[in-house]
Amino acid sequence: MTVRPSARRQIHLAAHFPGVNNTTVWADPRSRSQIDFSSFEHLARTAERGLFDFFFLAEGLRLREHKGRVHDLDVVGRPESLTVLNALAGVTERLGLAATVNATFNEPYELARRLATLDHLSGGRAAWNVVTSSDAFTGENFRRGGYLDRAERYTRAAEFVATARELWDSWTPDGVPRPFAHRGRHFDIAGEFTVPRSPQGHPVVIQAGDSPEGREFAASAADVIFTRHGTLEAGRAFYADVKGRLAGYGRAPEDLKIMPGVTVVLGDTAAEAQEKAAEIRRLQVSPQNAILALEQIWGVDLSSYDPDGPLPDIDPVPDSGLTQGRTRLGDPFAIAARWRALSRQKGLSIRETVIEATGRQSFIGTPEAVAADLDEFVQTDAADGFILVPHLTPGGLDEFVDRVVPLLQERGAFRTEYGGTTLRSHLGLPDPVWKG
Repeated sequence: MTVRPSARRQIHLAAHFPGVNNTTVWADPRSRSQIDFSSFEHLARTAERGLFDFFFLAEGLRLREHKGRVHDLDVVGRPESLTVLNALAGVTERLGLAATVNATFNEPYELARRLATLDHLSGGRAAWNVVTSSDAFTGENFRRGGYLDRAERYTRAAEFVATARELWDSWTPDGVPRPFAHRGRHFDIAGEFTVPRSPQGHPVVIQAGDSPEGREFAASAADVIFTRHGTLEAGRAFYADVKGRLAGYGRAPEDLKIMPGVTVVLGDTAAEAQEKAAEIRRLQVSPQNAILALEQIWGVDLSSYDPDGPLPDIDPVPDSGLTQGRTRLGDPFAIAARWRALSRQKGLSIRETVIEATGRQSFIGTPEAVAADLDEFVQTDAADGFILVPHLTPGGLDEFVDRVVPLLQERGAFRTEYGGTTLRSHLGLPDPVWKG
């Protein structure tokens, strides 16, 4: 049965600023600074021109190290997210502005003030991507160090979000401040909040994570979950699982938007798009980066291995400390076993294995084919939308906005103008009920 355009579910789109990660291609001559404000402004203006819901900034609290040296991708630096977004509020009008801020190494009162301030300055467009850390290496930059056990990180994060919402609700909707008091396991604070209730009541809360703990946290406390899944079937399974958890918290399915991070590669023909995608992956995984990726799994120095040769036949050394400051990818023995099986099955070298095993889910094809694939994910309950992760700073979104967005609009699956002024209105989220 054909879905009439007017009946189509609307796709939500967001833009992730490419930065210090192995998906950004710095060797491309079109690549520019990820520090200069002009780069942030270019991508944000492009996203707003494309009528995207929000602009998304990641954050790192310490420069990562590998074999005792700062990781090459980190030498360009990592600006503080909220500072950048406050500046972008002055050069955009409707685009949501989402900052990644760590709930382990911040305090509710101070962060709630900064987020509420951004929400006021932007007219109700602020969002907070809540992340956690159990990494003692990162914690060395802070007074608490790495005291927080891994099992406690979501417990603290959940209480952090609840406390921030209590602070945002301590002003009445008509602008009257009231004292607040929170007594909990992680926070014991009382006083008066200095910022009136913001234009959208509360900034939008985003949660990034696929683990069972992350899914439960998103179902209980988030407005958007930033995730990843590699196939349509995996997306549908994740969607059903997370949406199915919402009822346990008195929430409706539409109260949480599921938006996987994806890449898009376009070509005038399917073959051209595939060729471009393969070249991008080769640039992302240089011979040096292939060995580095392998060392992060095996936990030992593999610099003597040939990137064009076979995978090591030695076992990984877990928790060796060879790499510091990176999120653990999972069980190194299980990952090594999968990579070996893939290498044997397809006759792949180290570099070829890393290219195939670490590729983020991508939509590759002509603009028409990509528009159709994106639409299928949303219409068949595999996602509510997508966070696009370009491989190029800052112009990596230009072609998508110029060539794919108009096709989504023709399909009746994407807006032709903003219908409201706040991020909540873009996302179709209900206004938070005041609980003062």
